[in-house]
Amino acid sequence: AVKVEARSLPMELSEKGGVENNGFVQNEAVEDEETDTSSQEEMPKTCSVDVDPVAVEETVLKPYAGMPKEVLLQFSSQARYRVTREILFWLIIAGSVALVCATIAIIALSPKCLDWWQASPIYQIYPRSFKDSNMDGNGDLRGIQEKLDHITYLNIKTIWITSFFKSPLKDLGYGAEDFYDIDPIFGSMTDFENLIGAIHDKGLKVIMDLIPNHTSDKHKWFQLSRNRTGKYTDYYIWQDCTQAAGSVIPPNNWVSVFGNSSWQFDDVRKQCYFHQFGKEQPDLNFRNPAVQQEMHDIIKFWLSKGVDGFSFSTVKFLLEATHLRDEPPVNKSQNGESITAYSQLYHDYTTTQVGLHDIIRGFRHTMNEFSREPGRYRFMGSGDDEKEDIEATMMYYGTTFVQEADFPLNFNLINMKNLSGNSIFEAVDSWMKNMPAGKWPNWAVGSPNAARISTRIGKEYVNVMNMLLLTLPGTPVTYYGEEIGMENIVSENVSEEHVNSGPAFATLPEKSPMQWDGNVNAGFTEGNSSWLPVNSDYQSVNVEIQSTWSNSTLSLYRALTSLRNNELPMNRGWMCHIWNDSNVFVYARELDGMDRVFMMVLNFGQEATTDLKAIVPNLPSEAVVRLSTHFSNAGKVVNTKLIKTETGEGLILEYKTAKPVHTMEAFKGKCFVREKACYSKAFNLLYMNC
Repeated sequence: AVKVEARSLPMELSEKGGVENNGFVQNEAVEDEETDTSSQEEMPKTCSVDVDPVAVEETVLKPYAGMPKEVLLQFSSQARYRVTREILFWLIIAGSVALVCATIAIIALSPKCLDWWQASPIYQIYPRSFKDSNMDGNGDLRGIQEKLDHITYLNIKTIWITSFFKSPLKDLGYGAEDFYDIDPIFGSMTDFENLIGAIHDKGLKVIMDLIPNHTSDKHKWFQLSRNRTGKYTDYYIWQDCTQAAGSVIPPNNWVSVFGNSSWQFDDVRKQCYFHQFGKEQPDLNFRNPAVQQEMHDIIKFWLSKGVDGFSFSTVKFLLEATHLRDEPPVNKSQNGESITAYSQLYHDYTTTQVGLHDIIRGFRHTMNEFSREPGRYRFMGSGDDEKEDIEATMMYYGTTFVQEADFPLNFNLINMKNLSGNSIFEAVDSWMKNMPAGKWPNWAVGSPNAARISTRIGKEYVNVMNMLLLTLPGTPVTYYGEEIGMENIVSENVSEEHVNSGPAFATLPEKSPMQWDGNVNAGFTEGNSSWLPVNSDYQSVNVEIQSTWSNSTLSLYRALTSLRNNELPMNRGWMCHIWNDSNVFVYARELDGMDRVFMMVLNFGQEATTDLKAIVPNLPSEAVVRLSTHFSNAGKVVNTKLIKTETGEGLILEYKTAKPVHTMEAFKGKCFVREKACYSKAFNLLYMNC
């Protein structure tokens, strides 16, 4: 035993005779010393105890909570602590490097996300017919804002609003009097700004129409041009006319889209101006750089207002040949003086002239200036219907290195002359085979300038056409009212008291007011009348009543958009043509790495039975009906050797397979994919290079 003084060793006896370390309460001891001097004086200065030196050594060498730095350093240098520390350090470094590498690999291997204009269907609104908010009988911007919940109800995230510029409403508003203002019939600029804000607050996007080819003859540019004022003198296309016997002889035989000469004499300027459409819509001179700059400024103005994209219409008419030669007649034996219809000439000198695509690329460049902000890509579409010339249509996509439109609007399904499984296949196949590599398709079955589905091909085909539209690859465009199966109004009910639209009068039946409910005027307006009469079937064909029916056109439409949005094979997978005949069109949607396949069997003819198992090798003998135009069939198991469909019936079959159609030799050249992606079941993610 040794004798240890209390002041030289930080230990003291406890009541039970144990040893207690008070090294970490030194400050408390000092405080006690200052506050209780009298007690300190009474305590003995030293204390001798008997302590085992081995016990003292063991006590000092053991680590303890709150040990001072000097004691801690004694232990940190020991091998067992140093090695453990180094192992943990390098594990953290290795884990961090692995995490960074994995992140880079996932980014590098991940396919490009679909952009907003690819991911959602587009809902096209003719604003004058959508919803009236002020009881004047005309739809307006506030009315659109009131009904935004209907758009989200349809599982749609993109709205396309047709022209609403200030206009005399000749040609239904497509000849603008002021590109920088809203026509009072639709509201004010404040209404527009509020609408844009409400659209974006709901996570939606908005596209607007822009018709750059012409203006109204009321436009200030035209008024200045007809008076030869400064730079505006050549803003339009003017030519001298010959006058004889009180009539005007135009410079050539060019005919307007609406018929008769495309030249109109102006009493003020004493010259003829050129118009591809009505005489109230004079064509702008796009060979004048100042006119092009005006259009770029207009684009910038609306993009700065928050518009997410444009659909440029009638762009193929932007340039005309400067030589002014007569266009060749379709019937060479026809007397030139009798040519008055647009269809009687080949329009070699008034459409798609050299330099046209340079102008369109200029529009794209201006829009790209507003697309630099992440998540704010500005969409550009072109709306020219080339009908028979599919190659001319595809040129609006641009090239691999020079971008133009994100897509030109596809009217193939609207322009069909007869309906059958074969004609549907031809319309789809024509677009997919001619579309440039890497480009994105789109589809439409209705528009403001075409009869509605119910009227054009029959009520029994509305559901199957919507099923086709929403299951093909690409972006579907739905014209308002097609989701409930609206029909054209009877032409006899349309009169001049409803609109003064000139030659565009013929397209009014498909622009009747949206049918919201069974109340007076179908809930379109609370006023006494609407600008066009409401269809007489509004009591049974309206949003309110169809939303309560599980087997309605509206319910099917919502189920289809939900399927498209939530199933990967539907929104970015392969599309393989399986079969077509006079009755049915069959195709599959599938994704690499995913064993689930969706096969569409759509009937556009008479009742038919199709043996799919004989057509597709390795097809399972049974499949489940995921969706059907006859709702009662959903969920049923069907024999793939005997797929029965009635007129206008559509089936979406779902089955599992290890051998997808696009990998089969028999279907080489019949499968298409855009924005290819592969699915990893193990990691539940998409990747490329599969």
